[in-house]
Amino acid sequence: MTGKLKPIGIIRSPFTTKEDAPIQGVYSPTSKGTVELFPEYEEGLKDIETFSHIIVLYQFDRAGEMKLVRPPFLDDEPHGVFASRHPCRPNKVGLTVVRLINRVKNVLEISGIDVLDKTPVIDIKPYVPRFDCFPEANEGWIASKQNRPKPPGRE
Repeated sequence: MTGKLKPIGIIRSPFTTKEDAPIQGVYSPTSKGTVELFPEYEEGLKDIETFSHIIVLYQFDRAGEMKLVRPPFLDDEPHGVFASRHPCRPNKVGLTVVRLINRVKNVLEISGIDVLDKTPVIDIKPYVPRFDCFPEANEGWIASKQNRPKPPGRE
């Protein structure tokens, strides 16, 4: 890697504990929050409000110990970390797709957030269905799993 990643902003959400945060934003589509970019990055938001959804890359800054194989939230069987979206990853990079409601200067109002409050933002990209949606994609091992709450005590 030629350079270090550095935060460009912070996520504000109603979720203050790991137990409160949903497994994915699709389970909490009405959860509102904001992505606050540091003022020096505001210019980079030009035209972002023309998109209905954005991809937010962030740092799992409160994730626990990285394990390459572990049970994820939707299954009790262990799976490889790269075959899951578990937060305890080697580089602790997370991704979420959220609905963009409004932009006020360097602050993006969003819904469908599934991230802890005060999480550092690494990058923002527009969600473009023509590029990002693959209707023929399969869900791998997740396809046979029912939605469920996070198992208690599991990181």
